[in-house]
Amino acid sequence: MDLDLTGRHALVCGASEGIGRATALELALLGADITLLSRRPDVLEQVAAELPRRGAQAHGWIAADVSDLDALRAKAEGVAAGKPVHILIDNTGGPPGGPAHTASLDAFRDAFTRHLLANQVLVQAVLPGMRGAAWGRIVNIISTSVREPIPNLGVSNTIRGAVASWAKTLSRELAAEGITVNNVLPGYTRTGRLAQILADRSKATGQSEDDVADGMRRTVPAARFAEPSEIASVIAFLCSPAAAYVNGVSVAVDGGRMQSI
Repeated sequence: MDLDLTGRHALVCGASEGIGRATALELALLGADITLLSRRPDVLEQVAAELPRRGAQAHGWIAADVSDLDALRAKAEGVAAGKPVHILIDNTGGPPGGPAHTASLDAFRDAFTRHLLANQVLVQAVLPGMRGAAWGRIVNIISTSVREPIPNLGVSNTIRGAVASWAKTLSRELAAEGITVNNVLPGYTRTGRLAQILADRSKATGQSEDDVADGMRRTVPAARFAEPSEIASVIAFLCSPAAAYVNGVSVAVDGGRMQSI
């Protein structure tokens, strides 16, 4: 199986922690050069220094807030101008919880900007390099909610679904150019996002966070939460040469929690 990414350049968003950080590590282990993107320069510098290197591998980082689309575009174009980007990992923390019917219009606008519009800006910035190489991988880290909406995540359910539809459209537009577009749908994973969900549900129900966590684990056939590295392994496969004919899919990595086929 060909998993070698030597000579490929990956731009990994949300790379300071959690799934983004784990994905950067997996891609570096496969030989890719990594550019990390997140808001915290101090953390990014540390992560970049910790990534494995072999041969001519080079790793760097850019600090950017995905809600500032003009600055995001300028920084992403600057990275792509330095070295064409062949792999784009779209990954942004989810919106705050709460029902859809009580969410403000600003909450929807902010989530739409941070997720779909930011993804669009990044794709447009890196697409010339992918086209020049006739090779590209775009992987969006979304949520199982694109298939089964999650209670009390009304804004996230809505916007994540929009991103999935956008990605499916892109996959059909770009496939003939050697560029694949896929989504990974993580289940309950030990990240800051999970900690936020546990706190929100504890506050809403009056249960302890441990009790909330136990209840969530009982809905997972695997009977546990995922580690970020387990999600990252699937993302890395989708970025590899071996996955060249996998396109336009949404892959759930959820321990079997979803009940739909």
